Amino acid sequence: MRRVRYESTGGPLFLEETPVPEAGPGELLVRCEAVGVTLAVVRKVTEAAKPIALGGEIAGAVVAVGAGVTRFHAGDRVAGLCFGHGYADFAVLHEAMASPVPGTASAVEAVALVRGGLVALGALAAARPEPGETALVTAAASGVGHLAVQLARARGAGRVVAAVSDRAKAPFVRSLGADAVVTYADEDWGTPADYALDAVGGDLLTPALAALAPGGRLVAYSSGGGTVQAYDLLVGAKSVTGFQMARIARERPALYEEWRQELWRLFTEGAVRPAVHGEFALTEAAQAHRLIETRANLGKVALIP
Repeated sequence: MRRVRYESTGGPLFLEETPVPEAGPGELLVRCEAVGVTLAVVRKVTEAAKPIALGGEIAGAVVAVGAGVTRFHAGDRVAGLCFGHGYADFAVLHEAMASPVPGTASAVEAVALVRGGLVALGALAAARPEPGETALVTAAASGVGHLAVQLARARGAGRVVAAVSDRAKAPFVRSLGADAVVTYADEDWGTPADYALDAVGGDLLTPALAALAPGGRLVAYSSGGGTVQAYDLLVGAKSVTGFQMARIARERPALYEEWRQELWRLFTEGAVRPAVHGEFALTEAAQAHRLIETRANLGKVALIP
């Protein structure tokens, strides 16, 4: 089979031929139909001290199951998070990280929802939204952000403000249900929001926090880091919460499953629709990474083996 790999920090990415892996105990062997490209993986390629397995979001059909697997069988359509090599024709997926894919969803839609939708829904839950509140979503045109805009609306937000890097993205995020659009460079982000879902971090934490009303809550789920001044929290009685989906999946599997079911229900009802910016062949993985790295995407970017 083919898989994408690299040998030093920053790449280049290249295709290699390697044997098809086997499903071990509790694992599924999946023929990949779509593979999600995320900023987290792109950053690991450009920043990690040692090469990593390019894993992450995959969707496809189960080819074989390992010992002890009870929920899935060969032929089932699944999506999930792969922690080994996922940029490949075949990948191994742990049963606990797999989700059945409804017949109405394409492989690319499934791969967009399996992580991005869950992260957006989890971050939203961490913000403890109340009906009618104003939501602020940064990186609103990204793979996670464009779903967060829709989920905030589905969860009862009275107003959704989308923050983007480029004004040209405004029509896209408005089509998702955003009531207002601001750019990171704007001095005034408009009426203060009750809560913010931040996927950018770094220097953007300060203006995102400033855009909150007194008592506002910011949920940070970015790998971009950044610092917050305690005084900025004190004077506005504001709070910052860090959110990590891996911890929920590992420590609260019942909640993880509840969110998965809610996400598929909202998808089936048409309340949440993933947008796909581009589909690339495995040979074009480097192009897909550049698209994500430059923040030029509107919605999800996927590889199609």
